[in-house]
Amino acid sequence: MKTRREFVTFSAAAGTLGIARLAGESLKADATLPPRISGAEDRNDWCTIAARLASPLLSALAARKLKASMPVESHPASKDRPDFTHLEGLGRLLAGLAPWLELGGDASVEGRERDRLATLARAGIDAATDPASPDFMNFTRDRQPLVDAAFLAQAMLRAPVELWQKLELRVQQNVIAALLSTRPIPPGENNWKLFATTVEVFLHRAGAQRDEARLFEGLRKHREWYVGDGFYGDGPEFHWDYYNSFVIQPMLVEALDVVGGEAPEWAALQAKARERLTRWAGIQERMIAPDGSYPVIGRSIAYRCGAFQGLAMAAWRKLLPPEISPAQARVALTSVIHRALEASGTFDANGWLQIGVAGHQPGLGETYISTGSLYLCSVALLPLGIPPGDPFWSAPPIQTTWQKVWSGQNLPVDKALKSPK
Repeated sequence: MKTRREFVTFSAAAGTLGIARLAGESLKADATLPPRISGAEDRNDWCTIAARLASPLLSALAARKLKASMPVESHPASKDRPDFTHLEGLGRLLAGLAPWLELGGDASVEGRERDRLATLARAGIDAATDPASPDFMNFTRDRQPLVDAAFLAQAMLRAPVELWQKLELRVQQNVIAALLSTRPIPPGENNWKLFATTVEVFLHRAGAQRDEARLFEGLRKHREWYVGDGFYGDGPEFHWDYYNSFVIQPMLVEALDVVGGEAPEWAALQAKARERLTRWAGIQERMIAPDGSYPVIGRSIAYRCGAFQGLAMAAWRKLLPPEISPAQARVALTSVIHRALEASGTFDANGWLQIGVAGHQPGLGETYISTGSLYLCSVALLPLGIPPGDPFWSAPPIQTTWQKVWSGQNLPVDKALKSPK
């Protein structure tokens, strides 16, 4: 298969050890990290994983054959997921890979791969938004398209050059038309408010007329729904799940990047949102065990390591708490990425993701989960947008908080964030 050959070729040329390198290995809490696991090796592994996730989907979509070739696995009770799964896959995959693609191409093996995937991504965006394309995607039927239009918008916000400015004018116009067509979809009283916000923020950035009510309602609601210690409710009620990572904190911070300077109330919320993301990242780092496992809590757990977008985004944006060094965050994220994506059954024989957390576990998929949904795991890879020479990649491995504490090291106490609404 062409995509599999591309993946293997990239892995070999990069000199990576492959995503199976750590299969069966765990980082013991009472031992230091093996010195052979350098930041350069970690980055090569992450690039290999990114290419493995991206190649089947983007290659098929660029050829306008995604609907013809992508399998659609879903809950037995769900019959409508083929209406939504393709936009889900595109938006969610690119939301995670966008910072890496935005580094642009260069003469290195990695740089050539970024250039290849960015070229496929732009062709894919064209295919997805061209009404004459067999892969023209659903932006209007039912409510789900609002979600994944927002992830696509988020990706273009994160890669304004590679995924937006380099699009032909015709494609840009099609993208704007597709996003505008989601406006009749009402967002629910939960994290969905931020999907409408994100679409409007992107339209504003792209020079289109924004809908003020849809943009600012998501900000106002989440200001009200903050429950304390770096955590927002998913709506007016508390839910123990990972939606602070999947959606809430990243989309809130990024929306405020754009409109935070428009009024004092948004500037104040912007400062608080960043502080809360830092606290949430600190909590997330403590949740990752040395073997990369983590609490399987709440809905949408089949998004796998996407549950740690909070930590990944804080690392990418230089918003980590002072007690967590960049290299320490890298170690934690690397372990969870490997644990979530290397288990047998994670991918089918043709390289497509399958439902599960540690392999193929279709019982862990809710009725709204399908093949395209699963590509939200890519958001754990946001730090690939950090250049290779940065301390996140260049510093030697550092034990995680879990490892330090359970190996007997004496650390300062953890403190809650005292931040009023």
